[in-house]
Amino acid sequence: MKGTTYMSNLRPVRICVALAAVGVIAVPATASAAPVITMSGSTSVAPLAALLARGYVKSYPGKVKFKLAQGGSDVGVADVAAGRVSIGLSSRDPKSSDPGGLVFNKVAKDSICIVTNSSNPITSLSSAQIKAIFSGSVRNWNDVSGSNKSGTIDVIVRTAASGTQDAFQKIFMGSSSVTGVASAKSSNGLIQQTVKSNPNAIGYVSFDFISGVHASQYNGVACNLRNSKSGEYGGVRNFWMVTRGAPRIGNPIWKFIKWSQNSSSAAKITGKHWVPIN
Repeated sequence: MKGTTYMSNLRPVRICVALAAVGVIAVPATASAAPVITMSGSTSVAPLAALLARGYVKSYPGKVKFKLAQGGSDVGVADVAAGRVSIGLSSRDPKSSDPGGLVFNKVAKDSICIVTNSSNPITSLSSAQIKAIFSGSVRNWNDVSGSNKSGTIDVIVRTAASGTQDAFQKIFMGSSSVTGVASAKSSNGLIQQTVKSNPNAIGYVSFDFISGVHASQYNGVACNLRNSKSGEYGGVRNFWMVTRGAPRIGNPIWKFIKWSQNSSSAAKITGKHWVPIN
């Protein structure tokens, strides 16, 4: 099912050109009276949400405006539950601890890639190796097969509010805990930047953030769109647009989510860096 029922302040930033900034989707001046859909949450889902919002505005000019903020999946879920935003963006699945009455609407799937510095291009990491490295039981690159580095491994992870952290724990770590000496970052971009600048670092990011770093194979399978779409790559998780109750049929939020899930235009946008659900 695309919608499953379970149960910060929004700082909009205008983006007219650069989607990397993620913020308000520009609309024609004639749309000043258009309703506004506000979104906050996952730094993984935000780039896709921005592209979908821009595509929707292009398809239906003047019908709606968008404001988008980030902060992590838990922030998006909390914001929509409290009525602070129209849609919470989440890259983690629903939790039993989430507030009641929320509806998780699946809009895409995404790959989590294990990344190292480009000067340390490890071909493949097994599940056992990833658990050993991120749990801290292996702490030196000398002890990692395929590494050309020596010295302490700098483990970079996401903060607790992150949906990527939640998905990484479930998919890659299982019952193993992440080492307490790991450096926690609040966004995919910060992990990407840290690993890019630190030859001894290892981390994990959404597939959309692998530029400038090396994405290792996971159990011998490359982290790429083809393997993610085929189901061969094992590090795939869901992207959600979360609403406070089911959107009323025909209202702007319902129309945008249904367009994001079902239209060929949205699938074309999603398919560039993510896995469409249809």
